[in-house]
Amino acid sequence: MAKFPLILGGAIGFVLGARAGRPTYERIKSVALGVAGSKPVQAAQKKADETVGEYARTQASKVTDSVAGAVKDKINTFGKPKGDDLPDHTHGRSGY
Repeated sequence: MAKFPLILGGAIGFVLGARAGRPTYERIKSVALGVAGSKPVQAAQKKADETVGEYARTQASKVTDSVAGAVKDKINTFGKPKGDDLPDHTHGRSGY
């Protein structure tokens, strides 16, 4: 049900845009490009890029550490049968 308002808004925007015509589209486009190129918007975009970049580096470091730990664990247990690291309780006897 949460998708309905999005679909409705898209449909209304499509109809209004189709009725407005090409000149109105070009005017809206030029205003949007002007706003996107303004100094406050550029500053906000730069800040967002820096924040996202730092977050991505932090998360990448965590993932790298986690993967390295998992690989190290697998390497340390490679070739050992399960239970091979358990102590021998037979004390030299056959176990039967």
